[in-house]
Amino acid sequence: MKKKAIVIGTGIAGLASILRLINKGYEVKAFESNDYIGGKINSLTSKGYRWDMGPSLFTMPQYVEELFELFGENPKSHFNYKKKEILCNYFWEDGTTFSAKANPSVFADEAGQIFNVDPEVITDYLKKSKLKYDLTAPIFLEKSLHHWSTYFTPATLKALFNFSRLHLFESLHQFNQRKLKDKKLIQFFNRFATYNGSSPYKTPGIMSMIPHLEMGLGTYFPKGGMNQISQSLYRLALTKGAKFYLSSPVTEIIHNRNNISGVVAAGQINKCDLIICNMDIYSTYQKLLKNIRKPKKILNQERSSSALIFYWGIKRTFNELDLHNIFFSESYEQEFEHIFNKKTIFDDPTIYINISSKEERNDAPEGHENWFVMINCPINSNQNWNLIKNKTRKNIIKKINRNLNVNIEEYIEAEEILDPVKIESKTSSHQGALYGASSNNRMAAFLRHPNFSKQLKNLFFCGGSVHPGGSIPLSLLSARIVSEQITALK
Repeated sequence: MKKKAIVIGTGIAGLASILRLINKGYEVKAFESNDYIGGKINSLTSKGYRWDMGPSLFTMPQYVEELFELFGENPKSHFNYKKKEILCNYFWEDGTTFSAKANPSVFADEAGQIFNVDPEVITDYLKKSKLKYDLTAPIFLEKSLHHWSTYFTPATLKALFNFSRLHLFESLHQFNQRKLKDKKLIQFFNRFATYNGSSPYKTPGIMSMIPHLEMGLGTYFPKGGMNQISQSLYRLALTKGAKFYLSSPVTEIIHNRNNISGVVAAGQINKCDLIICNMDIYSTYQKLLKNIRKPKKILNQERSSSALIFYWGIKRTFNELDLHNIFFSESYEQEFEHIFNKKTIFDDPTIYINISSKEERNDAPEGHENWFVMINCPINSNQNWNLIKNKTRKNIIKKINRNLNVNIEEYIEAEEILDPVKIESKTSSHQGALYGASSNNRMAAFLRHPNFSKQLKNLFFCGGSVHPGGSIPLSLLSARIVSEQITALK
C-alpha cells in the first residue's frame, strides 16, 4: 500500500511538493481553495489582452527543470524559456534613462558612463554580490536553518570565516552609499530590497547579494508567459497521478496529540500519513491549527510590503519600453517611510511596468501592449483602499505622462486592479503581504518559520512565508528542503 500525502494549496511550492512526493512513492491529493491552479502565478484575460497576475521576474530556471528531471523527462519538451539580453529599462525624472544589459562587462561600462562612475567600482560591486551569494546560498537558501546538522559543514565554516564580508551590521542603503557614491546608482542597487518586500534602509547589507540573481545568473522569459511555470508543473503532476480538488478549501488539519491524521476539506474528512501545507503560515495557524500553540514571535514579525497593480490594455506600442521597466521615485527614502511606517502610498511612487506582449505577441492585439503596472505598497491595515487607489492611479498616470511625454489615459482600453485586500482574499497571504515576513532586520533569515512543525509529526510547510523566503526560486527551494526532510524520516 502506498502511503498517502495531502498538499494544502497549489502555489508554485505546493506543485513542486506534489511532484517530489509522487517521486518518493506517495499517493498525493492536493486541495485548493480557488478554482484555479498556481496560487499567485496565474493569469487574467480581458478584451483580447492576457496578463500574468503575479510574479513577473523569472530567474534560476534550473529549479523548475529539475522537477521534470526527477521523472526522467526532458524539461524542454514541457517548458521553454529564453534568456533576456536586456534586464530592465530605468527612467528618472530628470530625463536620465538606463538600459541594463545582461552581459556584466557591458553593464559595468554603460553604467559607468551613465552614472559617471569608474566601471571597475561596479565590477567590484558585482563580484562582492556573487561572493555573498556563494557564501550564503548553501546555508541560508538550500538547507534548513532549524537543524543543527546545517551548521556543522564546510560551507558554514567558510561563511563564518568570511563573516565580515557579509555586512550584516549596516543597511543595504548604507553599504551601497559607501561603495557607489552616485545617487542614482545607489537607488538602482537599493531597489533589490524589493525582491523580498523589504526596505533598503532597514534590510541588512547582505542583501547586496540579490543583484547576482539577476546580473550574474540571468533573467528569463517563459514561452507563453509566467503562468506556464505553474501550468507545466500542473500538467506533469496530472500525468504522474496526482489528484487535484479545486474550490475545496481545507478548514482544519486533524491531529491527535502530536500526530496528524488528515484534513477537513469541503466538509469531508480526508485521511493521510503526511501533510505539506503551502498556505501562508500566519493563516495556517489562525485557520487550520486553532488548537495548537502558536509561535507568537514568528507570527508577529513585521510583514513584507504588498502591491497595488493596474492591468492595462494599451492601444499603442512604446519602443522605449521592454519587458521590464522601472520609473524611479525622486525620494526613495520617503517612499519606503510611507510603506512601512505611515502605512500608505507616497505621492511619487516608483512604478514597475511589465509588458509580456514584448515577448509573447499573442498577449495583446496587434499594435497594442498589455501593461502590468505595479507599485510597492503597505499591507492591508484597514486603510481606505478606494481612496488610496484613486489617488495613486492619478499619480501614476502623471508620472508616466511626464517620463514618456504622452497622455497615457487616452490609450487605456481595458483595466483591472489588484490591491492588498484582494491579494489577501485570493492567496490567504496575511494582510496581503507578498513575501510573508519582511527582511528588515539582520536576523530575519533565522526568524522565518521552519519547514516542519515542532509540535506535530509529519506536518511540513513550504512556500514564500516560511524558510527560505519569497520569490519563485526560494519557494521551489522550500519544497526541496521539505523533500529532504521527508527522506530523512525513513
